[in-house]
Amino acid sequence: MNFILTTERLHLQPCGADDLMRLHRLWTNQHIRYFLFDDRIISEDEARSFIQASLDSFNRYNYGLWLVYCQNQCIGFAGFLDAEEAPNLIYGIHPDCWGQGYATEAARAVLTYGLETLSLPRVNADVDEPNTASIRVLQKLGMKQVGHAIVNHHPLLYFTTYS
Repeated sequence: MNFILTTERLHLQPCGADDLMRLHRLWTNQHIRYFLFDDRIISEDEARSFIQASLDSFNRYNYGLWLVYCQNQCIGFAGFLDAEEAPNLIYGIHPDCWGQGYATEAARAVLTYGLETLSLPRVNADVDEPNTASIRVLQKLGMKQVGHAIVNHHPLLYFTTYS
Protein backbone atom coordinates (compact mmCIF):
# COMPACT_ATOMS: atom_id res chain seq x y z
CA MET A 1 0.00 0.00 0.00
CA ASN A 2 1.21 3.50 -0.81
CA PHE A 3 1.27 5.63 2.34
CA ILE A 4 2.22 8.92 0.66
CA LEU A 5 -0.39 11.63 1.18
CA THR A 6 -0.54 14.89 -0.74
CA THR A 7 -2.57 18.06 -0.46
CA GLU A 8 -2.57 21.27 -2.43
CA ARG A 9 0.51 22.53 -0.56
CA LEU A 10 1.85 19.58 1.41
CA HIS A 11 3.51 16.22 0.93
CA LEU A 12 3.23 13.69 3.77
CA GLN A 13 5.38 10.59 3.97
CA PRO A 14 5.73 8.00 6.72
CA CYS A 15 8.56 8.65 9.13
CA GLY A 16 11.38 6.15 9.22
CA ALA A 17 14.57 5.40 11.13
CA ASP A 18 16.48 7.91 8.99
CA ASP A 19 14.24 10.68 10.32
CA LEU A 20 15.38 10.37 13.95
CA MET A 21 17.37 13.59 14.16
CA ARG A 22 14.80 15.59 12.19
CA LEU A 23 11.95 14.45 14.44
CA HIS A 24 13.95 14.77 17.63
CA ARG A 25 14.77 18.40 16.79
CA LEU A 26 11.11 19.06 16.03
CA TRP A 27 9.81 17.29 19.14
CA THR A 28 12.26 19.08 21.43
CA ASN A 29 11.40 22.52 20.07
CA GLN A 30 10.20 24.47 23.10
CA HIS A 31 6.89 25.42 21.49
CA ILE A 32 6.06 21.93 20.23
CA ARG A 33 7.11 20.02 23.34
CA TYR A 34 5.12 22.40 25.55
CA PHE A 35 1.84 20.71 24.66
CA LEU A 36 3.06 17.48 23.08
CA PHE A 37 5.26 16.25 25.92
CA ASP A 38 4.09 18.53 28.76
CA ASP A 39 7.22 20.64 28.19
CA ARG A 40 9.53 17.67 28.81
CA ILE A 41 12.57 17.26 26.57
CA ILE A 42 12.48 13.70 25.26
CA SER A 43 15.66 11.75 24.63
CA GLU A 44 16.80 10.48 21.25
CA ASP A 45 16.00 6.96 22.50
CA GLU A 46 12.40 8.02 23.24
CA ALA A 47 12.11 9.57 19.79
CA ARG A 48 13.54 6.38 18.27
CA SER A 49 10.91 4.32 20.12
CA PHE A 50 8.12 6.55 18.79
CA ILE A 51 9.45 6.07 15.26
CA GLN A 52 9.65 2.30 15.73
CA ALA A 53 6.11 2.24 17.12
CA SER A 54 4.99 4.16 14.03
CA LEU A 55 6.74 1.70 11.70
CA ASP A 56 5.11 -1.20 13.56
CA SER A 57 1.74 0.53 13.33
CA PHE A 58 2.08 1.01 9.56
CA ASN A 59 2.86 -2.71 9.24
CA ARG A 60 -0.08 -3.71 11.42
CA TYR A 61 -2.77 -1.06 10.76
CA ASN A 62 -1.63 0.88 7.67
CA TYR A 63 -1.28 4.07 9.69
CA GLY A 64 1.30 5.75 11.90
CA LEU A 65 3.17 9.06 11.84
CA TRP A 66 3.85 11.05 8.69
CA LEU A 67 6.38 13.83 8.23
CA VAL A 68 4.84 16.94 6.72
CA TYR A 69 6.79 18.65 3.93
CA CYS A 70 6.16 21.99 2.27
CA GLN A 71 8.38 22.85 -0.69
CA ASN A 72 10.70 19.95 0.20
CA GLN A 73 11.24 21.23 3.75
CA CYS A 74 10.03 19.22 6.75
CA ILE A 75 7.70 21.52 8.68
CA GLY A 76 5.97 19.07 11.00
CA PHE A 77 4.29 15.76 11.58
CA ALA A 78 0.79 14.32 11.61
CA GLY A 79 -0.66 10.88 12.07
CA PHE A 80 -2.35 8.38 14.29
CA LEU A 81 -1.23 6.83 17.52
CA ASP A 82 -2.62 3.38 18.19
CA ALA A 83 -5.14 3.37 21.04
CA GLU A 84 -7.57 0.85 22.48
CA GLU A 85 -10.84 2.44 21.40
CA ALA A 86 -9.82 4.18 18.18
CA PRO A 87 -6.70 5.72 16.65
CA ASN A 88 -5.72 9.04 18.19
CA LEU A 89 -5.02 11.92 15.79
CA ILE A 90 -1.82 13.82 16.53
CA TYR A 91 -0.08 16.66 14.69
CA GLY A 92 2.43 19.43 15.13
CA ILE A 93 3.85 22.14 12.90
CA HIS A 94 7.10 24.03 13.45
CA PRO A 95 6.40 27.45 15.00
CA ASP A 96 7.99 29.21 12.01
CA CYS A 97 5.04 27.91 9.97
CA TRP A 98 2.20 28.59 12.39
CA GLY A 99 -0.80 30.61 11.27
CA GLN A 100 -0.76 29.42 7.66
CA GLY A 101 -3.25 26.55 7.91
CA TYR A 102 -0.66 23.79 7.61
CA ALA A 103 -1.78 21.96 10.77
CA THR A 104 -5.37 21.84 9.55
CA GLU A 105 -4.31 20.78 6.05
CA ALA A 106 -2.00 18.02 7.29
CA ALA A 107 -4.44 16.77 9.92
CA ARG A 108 -7.28 16.77 7.37
CA ALA A 109 -5.18 14.67 4.96
CA VAL A 110 -4.47 12.10 7.67
CA LEU A 111 -8.05 12.10 8.96
CA THR A 112 -9.48 11.70 5.46
CA TYR A 113 -7.07 8.84 4.79
CA GLY A 114 -8.15 7.12 8.00
CA LEU A 115 -11.87 7.55 7.55
CA GLU A 116 -12.15 7.10 3.79
CA THR A 117 -9.24 4.90 2.70
CA LEU A 118 -9.01 2.72 5.81
CA SER A 119 -12.72 2.98 6.69
CA LEU A 120 -11.96 3.57 10.35
CA PRO A 121 -15.27 3.83 12.22
CA ARG A 122 -13.95 6.58 14.49
CA VAL A 123 -10.90 8.70 15.22
CA ASN A 124 -10.24 10.39 18.56
CA ALA A 125 -8.01 13.27 19.59
CA ASP A 126 -7.08 14.95 22.84
CA VAL A 127 -5.68 18.41 23.34
CA ASP A 128 -4.50 20.48 26.27
CA GLU A 129 -7.27 22.92 27.09
CA PRO A 130 -4.99 25.99 26.85
CA ASN A 131 -3.96 24.99 23.30
CA THR A 132 -6.65 27.04 21.57
CA ALA A 133 -4.98 26.85 18.16
CA SER A 134 -5.09 23.05 18.21
CA ILE A 135 -8.69 23.09 19.43
CA ARG A 136 -9.59 25.25 16.41
CA VAL A 137 -7.89 22.73 14.11
CA LEU A 138 -9.99 19.88 15.51
CA GLN A 139 -13.15 21.97 15.20
CA LYS A 140 -12.32 22.86 11.58
CA LEU A 141 -11.96 19.13 10.91
CA GLY A 142 -15.50 18.62 12.18
CA MET A 143 -14.47 16.75 15.29
CA LYS A 144 -16.74 17.14 18.31
CA GLN A 145 -15.69 17.65 21.91
CA VAL A 146 -16.92 14.71 23.97
CA GLY A 147 -15.12 15.05 27.28
CA HIS A 148 -12.82 16.82 29.67
CA ALA A 149 -10.36 15.51 32.27
CA ILE A 150 -7.35 16.47 34.34
CA VAL A 151 -4.39 14.25 33.44
CA ASN A 152 -1.04 14.74 35.19
CA HIS A 153 -2.29 18.10 36.46
CA HIS A 154 -3.11 19.25 32.90
CA PRO A 155 -6.67 19.91 31.69
CA LEU A 156 -7.38 17.86 28.55
CA LEU A 157 -10.28 18.06 26.13
CA TYR A 158 -11.33 14.93 24.23
CA PHE A 159 -12.65 15.00 20.66
CA THR A 160 -14.02 12.39 18.30
CA THR A 161 -15.25 12.16 14.73
CA TYR A 162 -18.75 11.25 15.85
CA SER A 163 -20.88 12.52 18.68
